[in-house]
Amino acid sequence: MALSKPTFFTHLKTLTKPHHHSPPPFLSLRLLSFATPEEAAAERRRRKRRLRIEPPLNSLRHSQPQHHQRPINPNPNAPKLPDHVSVLTGNRLNLHNRINTLIRQNDLDEASLLTRHSIYSNCRPTIFTCNSVMAALLRQSRYSDLLSLHRFITQAGVVPNVVTHNLLINAYCDCRKTDTALEHYKQLINDAPFNPSPTTYRILVKGLVDNNKVDRALQLKDEMLAKGFAPDPLFYNYLMLGLVKKPDSDGVLDLYNELKEKLGFVSDGIVYGSLMMGYFLKGMEKEAMDFYTQAVGENSRVRMGAVAYNSILNALSKNGKFDEAMVLFDRMMEEHNPPRQIMVNLGSFNVMVDGFCAQGRFGDAVEIFNKMGEKKCTPDTLSFNNLIEQLCGNGMVSEAEDLYKEMGEKSVNPDEFTYVLLMDASFGENRADDAAGYFRKMVEMGLRPNLVAFNKVVSGLLQVGKIEEAKGFFDQMVEKLKMDAASYEVMLRALCDAGKLDEVLKVVDDMLKDDGVGFSSEMHDVVTDALKKDGREEDLVRLFEEKEREKAEALAKEAESAVTANAIATTAAEIQTKEVEVEAAIVNEATVESVLVNGGVQANNGENVGEAASVEAGIADVELAEEESKGGIVVISVLDSNLNLDLDDKVEEEDMGVSVARRDGMSWVLDRLWLTMDRMLEKLLLLRLVMLMRDWQKKRAKATNLLKKLRFDSVAEQVTA
Repeated sequence: MALSKPTFFTHLKTLTKPHHHSPPPFLSLRLLSFATPEEAAAERRRRKRRLRIEPPLNSLRHSQPQHHQRPINPNPNAPKLPDHVSVLTGNRLNLHNRINTLIRQNDLDEASLLTRHSIYSNCRPTIFTCNSVMAALLRQSRYSDLLSLHRFITQAGVVPNVVTHNLLINAYCDCRKTDTALEHYKQLINDAPFNPSPTTYRILVKGLVDNNKVDRALQLKDEMLAKGFAPDPLFYNYLMLGLVKKPDSDGVLDLYNELKEKLGFVSDGIVYGSLMMGYFLKGMEKEAMDFYTQAVGENSRVRMGAVAYNSILNALSKNGKFDEAMVLFDRMMEEHNPPRQIMVNLGSFNVMVDGFCAQGRFGDAVEIFNKMGEKKCTPDTLSFNNLIEQLCGNGMVSEAEDLYKEMGEKSVNPDEFTYVLLMDASFGENRADDAAGYFRKMVEMGLRPNLVAFNKVVSGLLQVGKIEEAKGFFDQMVEKLKMDAASYEVMLRALCDAGKLDEVLKVVDDMLKDDGVGFSSEMHDVVTDALKKDGREEDLVRLFEEKEREKAEALAKEAESAVTANAIATTAAEIQTKEVEVEAAIVNEATVESVLVNGGVQANNGENVGEAASVEAGIADVELAEEESKGGIVVISVLDSNLNLDLDDKVEEEDMGVSVARRDGMSWVLDRLWLTMDRMLEKLLLLRLVMLMRDWQKKRAKATNLLKKLRFDSVAEQVTA
């Protein structure tokens, strides 16, 4: 198809146009701020001048030469910071979960052992894992194991945090060692790289109040406020409880007013129970009930929990308002909806059990105790002991024993106090065999009965005339515990009344061996009167004389041991000195020999004998001193001097003199060496003899005691002689 001429020219114009459009001209954004490029250049110059005068900090840091940057060495004595919770990852988190599983299974021994072993593995436990184990030990009152584990991890380099310090302070307070707890608190304040927490002050003030140190607790409040901590209602509640115990009702009200002044409105219900107790102490019952209405009434702004409710329950129960307490307890049971809302705990049931028992309603107390399981509250040993004590004190021993059997069914381990309660109740009903059985069961369970438990079982058995059985328990008590005078006196009186004079003398012997127990004049008269009835009063005199002689021999042995130790130390020092002398003698021997050899070489190498008048040689002149008449030891002195050897003499005479001097020097050194070795041998033999004598004395004492036990007194006297 042919194209017209206009169309053809139009196609030619289209083909001659470029297919790619050129980009628009670039306009700098900086030019948009200034009128002309000259102004922009002037601004750049001003910026450069300003940076030269005031350079930025990052340019200064990078512009410093490398040799001026000194590495900052950390102070090795600076306290280390504890680990952050972010370290609980990977294998360390797996170890943490594994140990917590053992804790939940109540296998604390295995958890503690695994913590110790993992310290030396490639997966060290964190301080959070160690705190979990120590907290579990604290809950079971295993204070010695807790302190041992803390000492172990501290020596292994695990840095404790504030929770670790709180656990230690809590353990000290539970052991009634508040002074140690305060010392640890001061150490935390002065040395730790972190501040104590409010929990630290709560633990301390509770321990001080429980140990009747309210004044020191009030000082601690001032210290806490001075350090900038906010007023803590729980802290003030512990102080108010301490003042209630004194009792000091005015102090309770003053503390509440101080807390209210600082907070404006006390919204925490924990303090209202103590406040009600303070008003009840002052006889202001109306004001107390007004605060009760303010705390638990309708439209109340006070936050209430299980602990706050328990304090109000306790205040109502102990001040004649038990009906109101029952109404409040029913309300708590209705509101209790775990885990979203917990309004009842073990303390709530314990308060109600005490209230029912105080009203004489023991059946209701047992019934309310059995309701614990319905509200997912498992009773512990303290709860069982509380009810068992109430039942035993009111003659309901069979019900108390049923509760004891129920402890085994619910896997609750009884403690020493549980068995002591059952022992007292059994002795009260003339069931001595059952009481002794409870004591044996306590020992079989691995518990450690204290002196009070031993005294109860011994006294109870003696009262029913079972002296032999009581004597068996008494012997165990002497072996395991630190006795007191009262324990000995009870047993002595019973044995004297029974006429067992041999046993009386044995107990007196044990009593005299115990340095912490004195033999009173009253007991001396009792034992003497009992021995006079059988004409054996001289046995007591001989026993006292024998003990005095044994004490004198013990003092003599101590003095002898001190002298022997001093002699051994002196001998060791002398031996060390002799060794130094021998080494010095060997060095002198080598020096003398080298000097004499050098002198002989110089004499042999003198070619112009007639020309040389004299040669100065630094030789040691060996002179023979006078011979001592007593010891027969030749004293030889070596004098440092410069000898002028006359070289006009014959060479043979010079060689002869050198050889004689060398021979005399060697003989002196050898004599001195042999003398020193001889003395050292004498000292070693003496030391060996002393050690053999000490071993023989120990073996002789053991043999004598064994013969006395076997009643071979005559043979024992011969061995002693």
